[in-house]
Amino acid sequence: MKLTKEQSQEIKDQQSQQNKTKRVTAPELEKILYEAISVLDHGFIRVVDYMGDDTSIVQAARVSYGKGTKKVSTDSGLIKYLMRHWHSTPFEMCEIKYHVKLPIFIARQWIRHRTANVNEYSARYSILDKEFYLPASEHLAAQSQINRQGRGDVLKGEQAKKVLDLLKNDAERTYDNYEEMLNERYDGTVIDEKKIGLARELARMNLTLNTYTQWYWKTDLLNLMNFLRLRADYHAQYEIRAYADVMLDTLKKWVPITYEAFMDYRVGGTEVSSKGKAVIQKLIKGENVSVEKSGLSKREWNELMEAFDFKDKLI
Repeated sequence: MKLTKEQSQEIKDQQSQQNKTKRVTAPELEKILYEAISVLDHGFIRVVDYMGDDTSIVQAARVSYGKGTKKVSTDSGLIKYLMRHWHSTPFEMCEIKYHVKLPIFIARQWIRHRTANVNEYSARYSILDKEFYLPASEHLAAQSQINRQGRGDVLKGEQAKKVLDLLKNDAERTYDNYEEMLNERYDGTVIDEKKIGLARELARMNLTLNTYTQWYWKTDLLNLMNFLRLRADYHAQYEIRAYADVMLDTLKKWVPITYEAFMDYRVGGTEVSSKGKAVIQKLIKGENVSVEKSGLSKREWNELMEAFDFKDKLI
């Protein structure tokens, strides 16, 4: 991870602040506030602001005064009830803002979650840093033969080296051309005083998608959990999952009771259709049931059997 001198000084200044507030705070989250947590090779994520905590959810659910109830166990029971029965609006009362540095191709995947306020570094006004994401060898894999949007076997030897060389050389070559068209290097120095540089908004289109960008991403707790439920899942692409895993840890520091309920009911739980429920009920009773008579497709059947660890019944 690389921080500019300005960014390092900004973080130092922010963390040295001694502000007083009457608002609720999350002590564990306060400990890492503004800190840049490394992700991938040059990326990072940091919490720059937040509003509310577990008691804010309880307060919103009861529409009451103060910091919720005195008993943490009572608050925990209510939050679990809300999570269990999909009562979502109380979770919208809490918000969090992240500063994220990430490869452009991950940013384009991330932005599909249209439930946040986003302000991205503008390559129309500024020059992007000369930094590119290059996968570690264990994450360099071939196309999956069974999943159109996933990875298969890890590449090895000369094949892996060739791919990494192509990624690196293409990124460096296109960035050099980017600077040439701008007539300006990323440190701000002019290449040739006699040349007139191309507009930044045009020169940027030549960059590869593994170039790093940055943005501020602000969302409420409900939509953060919806994001993490998808992106922290093992089916998600590794690169975006790496960011989601860090955000999952910030969730735990921010709202620990909600985090526990989220991990239990959303991450660790599973959804079952009425037909699937009937199948499980019969299996519990020791009855024989076939996929043909279940009303489920082969895919639905296998997903159900995997969810309840009936590996011997996979087809």
